[in-house]
Amino acid sequence: MPRKTKVPHTYVIVFFIIVLAAVLTWIIPPGKYVSISQLTDGVEKTELKFFYKQNLPEPHQEAFKSSPQTWQIFSALFKGFVKQSNIIIFILMIGGAFWIMNQSKAIDAGIFAFLRFSRKLGHYRLLRVIGVDNLIIVMVMLMFSVFGAVFGMSEETIAFTIILVPLAISMGYDSIIGVCMVYVAAHLGFAGAILNPFTIGIAQGLAGIPLFSGIEYRIFCWVLINAIGIFFVLRYARKIRLNPKASPMWEEDAHWRHHTASENMTITYYTPKIAWVIFGIILTALIIFSLLYPVSTMTIGNSRFSLNVMPISTALFAVTGVVSLRKSVHYFILLLLGFTIIYLIVGVMAYEWYVMEIATLFLAMGVASGLAINKSADEIAKLFLEGVNDIMSAAIIVGLAGGIIVILAEGGVIDSILYGLSKAMGNFGKVASIGVMYAIQTVINIVIPSGSAKAAITMPIMAPFSDLIAVSRQATVMAFQFGDGFTNMITPTSGVLIAVLGVARIPYHKWVKWVWPLILAVVILGFLLLIPTVTMELNGF
Repeated sequence: MPRKTKVPHTYVIVFFIIVLAAVLTWIIPPGKYVSISQLTDGVEKTELKFFYKQNLPEPHQEAFKSSPQTWQIFSALFKGFVKQSNIIIFILMIGGAFWIMNQSKAIDAGIFAFLRFSRKLGHYRLLRVIGVDNLIIVMVMLMFSVFGAVFGMSEETIAFTIILVPLAISMGYDSIIGVCMVYVAAHLGFAGAILNPFTIGIAQGLAGIPLFSGIEYRIFCWVLINAIGIFFVLRYARKIRLNPKASPMWEEDAHWRHHTASENMTITYYTPKIAWVIFGIILTALIIFSLLYPVSTMTIGNSRFSLNVMPISTALFAVTGVVSLRKSVHYFILLLLGFTIIYLIVGVMAYEWYVMEIATLFLAMGVASGLAINKSADEIAKLFLEGVNDIMSAAIIVGLAGGIIVILAEGGVIDSILYGLSKAMGNFGKVASIGVMYAIQTVINIVIPSGSAKAAITMPIMAPFSDLIAVSRQATVMAFQFGDGFTNMITPTSGVLIAVLGVARIPYHKWVKWVWPLILAVVILGFLLLIPTVTMELNGF
């Protein structure tokens, strides 16, 4: 009998990548991009120029610390945790908060109610032909794709993974479908960004073209990218629905099946008096916030509009809170989750919230849920620690992955890799040149997963180069956009991807094996969508 090949543990795979990064610091000469100011026709201009370490001008040479990495592969693990500390803490707080909420069985009650509702929809012939589950998957994916395209949703997907993976399992699918519904959808939108200020906004600003110009063609691209992604997911979903054991996650998903196997009869619907007290406290707090922030200025891309979000949402909470508590505390806790998501969106779009504020919001939701089901402070603390322990492995892998970037940065080779790739463009035709730009941005995304950081480094180089080869700067921005987006779904240096896989309990090697055909398809599609930007007259190009 042939011996079955054993795939290394995810921690081991990440450590080997760190070792490989250290080897590169011995092969690639260190260098750095430096901002150089000079007078041209009486006007001071600043541009980025690359220098190898030995040629760096003062005082940059003295300030540039780099060395080939050896024993630092171990200290990089520590520094990786420090570098990714905000995401690690975010994961732990989210895990603890949801564990408290899960103790109420509110999620179970919500899933049962949702499944009952979806079965009723199956009575309609049209929906039965389309497939109710297919419709649900498509609608959820489109929603998160819009979030990714409009305001760059990324880190927030970690929290939603905890909700959608159990839902996917309950619908008869697997954890991969759950991750696709939120993470893959958000990053399909991220790649086909329409108004994302963190990628399109920064890149177009640095390229010196009007913000969010060329939006018509980008909307067209967003539609095609999502069509391919959703088709791929639905085809896989059909396969798993017909044969659940065909899923590569069948064994690992036993954890989720255990948590979603409870029957409706096991849930006792009730509303303790303390839940009404918690409702009153939250409503009072919302009324105060409504008085302090009666108008919120929402930002979508380059557009801004004012809306009375807090007063309107407070009034809705007052009405729906009473209705939910009259039914059961389970529905009240689901209502808390729903309003938490609403305030998350408002916070991101109106008040520039990031992981700290989002984690704080979910923690408050978790504590309120625990109090609503009459748990004592000690019991809530114990449940929080159980949740932290349950999700600890996801937090650890994020810290380990952070060590990869630490090694490359301390070896001083990140800018050298970028410079070498930019030199590879040479003298090509327009289509070949835009393709090479796209390939370079795709490779760089593995080294620099931050879209904002990559835009700041690459656009000052790529934009002037596009002028030399008579390619529009708008096309160059799209090459950056696609190169920045697609590989986020596979690169091991993405802390968000590693965190989502950790939360969903999907081993990295299984994810890569499953997702690479989708990545290949959208990468090829990205290149095909770039061709019209240099061969046709498009508005904004």
